[in-house]
Amino acid sequence: MRSKRVTVRKVLSRVVAALAATVVVTLLLPVAPASAHGQLATSTPLKGTVVREPLTQLALYFTEKPASNAHFAISGPDGSRVDNGWSYGEPKRLDKPVTEYFMVNGVFEPRLYHTGFPAMVTVAHWPAKGRYTASYLSVASDGEAVRGEVTFDYQGRGTAAPAGWSAPTAGPDPALLAQAEGEGSANPGASGSPAVPTNTPAPVTEEQRDGGFPAWLVPTLIVVVVSAIVLLAARRRPAARGASRADRRPSGAAGRGGAATRKSVSPNRKTGNRSGGPARRGRR
Repeated sequence: MRSKRVTVRKVLSRVVAALAATVVVTLLLPVAPASAHGQLATSTPLKGTVVREPLTQLALYFTEKPASNAHFAISGPDGSRVDNGWSYGEPKRLDKPVTEYFMVNGVFEPRLYHTGFPAMVTVAHWPAKGRYTASYLSVASDGEAVRGEVTFDYQGRGTAAPAGWSAPTAGPDPALLAQAEGEGSANPGASGSPAVPTNTPAPVTEEQRDGGFPAWLVPTLIVVVVSAIVLLAARRRPAARGASRADRRPSGAAGRGGAATRKSVSPNRKTGNRSGGPARRGRR
């Protein structure tokens, strides 16, 4: 029973080690290229930072000009909205270029974007300290949805809402939602977003990038193969140990019998008779 417990422990430890190695390999795999362009490049304030002074506007910089019917919203700690419309800002050079990938003649080619195109979202007031979230939804020139959010912590003084102001409740434009879900017109320019240039290659999509081979399948196969190898090795070892013990028993028994035989024919030290029988008496 003890040997079986030791074997089970070894099997479990090796399976855990195999899983850990699989996780490490998965983390070291290269990150897949972005499937669309027009993505968020940077923002003011940056995501996860602390704001200590009341800002009148938030700036969200994209790698291309947002669609004219793009939707932006800012929510306070209690979930109520504090945004008051948005407008285009002046493009600026990015501190860190953004890389996006395109499929050209069957090869992924990187393209650097050095300019950020901002959407300036007006903040009506800062009702309280806490976590604020700026969300956005647009459609890029390739027809892909551009959506996400920027969260930050506000620790500045509270400000009052403008006279006669009420929190907005309107959601995204239905045409924008239809395009974002792939149900709208194939031409993004129909609803005001930039049209796709004729000489611009199509961006890399998830299907083109992976070629129909799911990324999660590789680590799964590794885990299955390693686990099978460990289990087979664990099954063979007890059999091998049993065979080795069976081989040792005859030799050990023979050794003990030989020792007993040698003892039976050992010389009689007292009488000096080597045959082990009774000593002969001499003539008187």
